[in-house]
Amino acid sequence: MLGTLLIGFFVAVLVVQAYINAEFKNDHVQTEVGDQAGVPAAIRAGGPIINTTGGQESTSRLPDRTIALTFDDGPDPTWTPKILKVLRDNDAHGTFFLVGSQVARHPELTKQIVDGGNELGLHTFTHPNMQRLAPWRRELELSQNQVAIARATGVRTNLARFPYSSKNAAIDEVNWKLVKEAGKLGYLVVVNDKDSEDWKRPGAERIIENATPAGTDSAVILFHDAGGERSQTVAALAEFIPKMKARGYRFTTVTEGLNLSIAEQAANAGKDRAESTEAISPLPLNPDAPKHDEWRGLALIWTVRLADGLVLAVATLFVVVGALTIGRTALLLLLATRHARQRRRPDWRWGPPVTEPVSVIVPAYNEKEGIEAAVRSLACGDYPHIEVVVVDDGSTDGTADLVDRMGLPNVRVVRVPNGGKPNALNTGVALARHDLIVTVDGDTIFEDDSIRRLVQPFADPSVGAVAGNVKVGNRSSMVALWQHIEYVIGFNLDRRLYEMMNCMPTVPGAIGAFRREALAEVGGVSDETLAEDTDVTMALCRAGWRVVYEENAKAWTEAPTTLEQLYRQRYRWSYGTMQAMWKHRRSILESGASGRFGRVGLPFLALFGVALPMLAPVVDIMLIYGLVFWELSETMVAWLGMLALQMFTAAVAFRFDKESLGPLLRLPLQQFAYRQLMYLVLLQSATTALTGGRLRWHKLNRAGLVARSSPDPIGPGGTVAPAVDTWPPVGPDIKPTRRTPTGRAVAPPAVPPRSVPFQVTSHRTGSHQAASHRSGSPQAGPHQAGPHQGVPAQAGPYDDFASELPSAGSPPAGGSGPVRAG
Repeated sequence: MLGTLLIGFFVAVLVVQAYINAEFKNDHVQTEVGDQAGVPAAIRAGGPIINTTGGQESTSRLPDRTIALTFDDGPDPTWTPKILKVLRDNDAHGTFFLVGSQVARHPELTKQIVDGGNELGLHTFTHPNMQRLAPWRRELELSQNQVAIARATGVRTNLARFPYSSKNAAIDEVNWKLVKEAGKLGYLVVVNDKDSEDWKRPGAERIIENATPAGTDSAVILFHDAGGERSQTVAALAEFIPKMKARGYRFTTVTEGLNLSIAEQAANAGKDRAESTEAISPLPLNPDAPKHDEWRGLALIWTVRLADGLVLAVATLFVVVGALTIGRTALLLLLATRHARQRRRPDWRWGPPVTEPVSVIVPAYNEKEGIEAAVRSLACGDYPHIEVVVVDDGSTDGTADLVDRMGLPNVRVVRVPNGGKPNALNTGVALARHDLIVTVDGDTIFEDDSIRRLVQPFADPSVGAVAGNVKVGNRSSMVALWQHIEYVIGFNLDRRLYEMMNCMPTVPGAIGAFRREALAEVGGVSDETLAEDTDVTMALCRAGWRVVYEENAKAWTEAPTTLEQLYRQRYRWSYGTMQAMWKHRRSILESGASGRFGRVGLPFLALFGVALPMLAPVVDIMLIYGLVFWELSETMVAWLGMLALQMFTAAVAFRFDKESLGPLLRLPLQQFAYRQLMYLVLLQSATTALTGGRLRWHKLNRAGLVARSSPDPIGPGGTVAPAVDTWPPVGPDIKPTRRTPTGRAVAPPAVPPRSVPFQVTSHRTGSHQAASHRSGSPQAGPHQAGPHQGVPAQAGPYDDFASELPSAGSPPAGGSGPVRAG
């Protein structure tokens, strides 16, 4: 709802902005003079002041040797003050036909015009061609201008001049209709006797020549105080006014000159008059405006200011977003390219090959569709020592039973009450027998060599965690294909950048590896945020551990296939990331590794992970605005330039990941559809974060990447990964040892015992056994040996050391994770 309201608000603002700037292309184009048969001859040959009020049809001229200087299109903050100064210096006044939108923008300047003894007239609100407008819009153009003047100056006017009008002789039937409409509204329509043509900027001398009346003729002369560079107008006026005064001319406003003409005609009442003016009585100069017009004008002025301010802000943000996008792209390509070249050098190694035993933790909640394929891909990998711990988090669909029936000897199932993903992860870590921990989502399939490749960075003792390469396995739908593009560009390419900057924010839950020592140091996986993977990764970075990205360790995950499911997933991710950033905000002020992450990683993530995506809609807003109201070709060139930059970045990312470039053909469509959904996700996430709301572990509907298999395990070489265009994977740089999964863990978990019962499934006996920990039993730290350390894995079933197993949810080293057991 908030997103819809904001979109509606911005659309309204843009329409208002386009309206006040007269950017509706078809309504401010000058038209040719049409048929004049219906225009009275007296009007076409009459004076420049046309009166159709009260049903009459008459014109008036100024007395001889009288000049009324008129100025159109203002007020302008640059040129209007200079023209006012020329008038003031020469003791002359003028009539300023103002554009209402400019009055709303410069009310103080409008007040200066009146305070200087000058007169105001209406030149519509947005300077359109009135012939092209509907009657209601024509009336609105005049009334809006009137109320804007009322608020700015406290006065109103009886004079109006239409844009693109000229002399009486140019009035055709269409314009005559407009003149009569204005008369019904009480306005005198003013044209001109002489056009200075200063808008052509022919030079001051030519302007003076155009404005000079013949002999002693009077004249209403047209100048401009806005609409362009007006230095020639200022110079011409400074010379023209003294010159005409020397010839005996007086300078008046239009109303003053009209009143002089009325008085002169009244004095000659006994003479014939070629022009009838009996109905015209002396008019006040700038009469007071009614109060209700002033209040209406206040609302109008603030509306214009709001529209101008917001569009200026959007335009500024557009420039900022463009600069940030270009800067980020340059940095991304530079560092990501350096990372890729470094990793692909023939002599690149993390160190001696890592062959230590690995414990794989699989938190699972209602994962029946994909759990068998996921577990089999883990248990049957080419790494020599793997144990898989499936933590069933209170599933109601038989997930744990499916794993039980698979009968894989190196797989354990732990059933705990539903307590959320962090609780399930902490339970698995506590039960894991080995110091290298791999975490995997229950819907994810590993390649044969994924675990082996994933743990190789631990040859470097400074590495505390490793992020793997997450791939979208179900790419058949458009929504999933868009996510595939996003994973390759937005996640995997970014991780190269983050590693080079030593501020990796997230080890993905789908494929990540940790040292037990590192997890213990940060207190395990916290349940204080929805993005537990981001939270724990930030904690590791703050603790001084290095977090790296291993591109060759691939995991195939099932992406949401509907917009609703995608929205729910990304909502949790975005909100959780904001929570994690807020949780670790104090690192900005700290020293050491924590301070470095706080002053480099957090600002970078806030700027490019949150702020830039939230500001990105301005690109689409300005695109729509430009397509409708600006130059179509220029707008398209700018947008295509941004798209070309994105396409280039995407092509680099796909090349690094050895992916087919075919999906990039959908990238332009993604800009119009997928990105809009992500905007709403970020908006709702930010709103939820501000209100302090909490969400549970959302469960997405899964179909499974491959069909569930029979309980018989698949041996080495079995197909467990989806068929995609990059399969099989890149050849390994370490020769794998193919094997059939056998054996058990070599030692019971070295964790503090607790007196809370839980259930562990032993695949050797096929039974569920409850264990109750004895209070007061000795504790063993993360690296201390338990009672059965050194006992071969084949020596006995799990119940032999059940007394040493911890309660469900116990985080390593006494972390802050919740303890929920039943």
